[in-house]
Amino acid sequence: MNFIKKNWKGVLLCLMIAIPSWILGKIFPIVGGPVFAILLGMVITLLVSDKSALQSGITFVSKKILQYAVILLGFGMNLSVILQTGKQSLPIILATITTSLVVAWVLHKILHVPGKISTLIGVGSSICGGSAIAATAPVIDADDEEVAQSISVIFFFNMLAALFFPMLGTVLGFSQTSGEAFGIFAGTAVNDTSSVTAAASTWDSMYNLGSATLDKAVTVKLTRTLAIIPITLVLAFLRTRREQTDHNKVDFKKIFPMFILYFIIASIITTIAVNFGVPAAVFNPLKTLSKFFIVLAMSAIGLNTNIVKLVKTGAKPLLLGFSCWIGITCMSLLMQHVLGLW
Repeated sequence: MNFIKKNWKGVLLCLMIAIPSWILGKIFPIVGGPVFAILLGMVITLLVSDKSALQSGITFVSKKILQYAVILLGFGMNLSVILQTGKQSLPIILATITTSLVVAWVLHKILHVPGKISTLIGVGSSICGGSAIAATAPVIDADDEEVAQSISVIFFFNMLAALFFPMLGTVLGFSQTSGEAFGIFAGTAVNDTSSVTAAASTWDSMYNLGSATLDKAVTVKLTRTLAIIPITLVLAFLRTRREQTDHNKVDFKKIFPMFILYFIIASIITTIAVNFGVPAAVFNPLKTLSKFFIVLAMSAIGLNTNIVKLVKTGAKPLLLGFSCWIGITCMSLLMQHVLGLW
């Protein structure tokens, strides 16, 4: 009862933002519900002079609900199918992830972009956009403004990719009779699942390929998503090492991202269940709840974000995100050429 009394007002406000944002995200999938939620949250927080009675609930949503969203994301992962059908693209995925992380680290040093924002943009660009940022933020203890900044950068290049990648594929001479090569390209070089889906679906429509491109792109994207596991574990280890001093012993168990362990368990449960004949559609409600929880958490993050400060500090993160995106795109094309896929 004390928990409800303390948090209900903040949670209710987040729900009032998240529900219309979810609906808008369905109407405009290229933008997506999380972006609408952040924007609405940032606008509303300008209008609320005193958030003291709301802050506890807002903090709960931005921290805990975000972790629950990542855990539920695991129920969309049939590991055996992903690994079996995604292994063809695995070298490309590893190369693009490495490229993005290296570019983010180098530009963090050169441009003096804050380390946590660089990490979030690098991970978001290379793995799966908002979901990767959601998983990584608690591990590196990023604050809400850093998360909002990173999500905003990823969103901008998601929009560009969804609009321009089909045209770019035509210019580059991707096969118009098979969607496989462009599907791999979209699945490895586009940041977020919604934009991967948009770009691949457009290609299918342009050349009457049914859903061949989309199926390939989504499979590759899901294979990329699995990289959340090793990346977050490595980041947790590095954070422990960084905070560990002779006079300040840090308990790894306190920093270890337990929600990532639960994400793995959820993935294993799904894999075993499907292999024993349980229809994958059984887990669809949990996958949908995961997506809604991300929108809900982003509404809280928007409420904790200063939009004026975000705009003023946005140039360098935007340049970093652009560099990661270009690096990933070029590496994807190079690796496909080397492997004889394009």
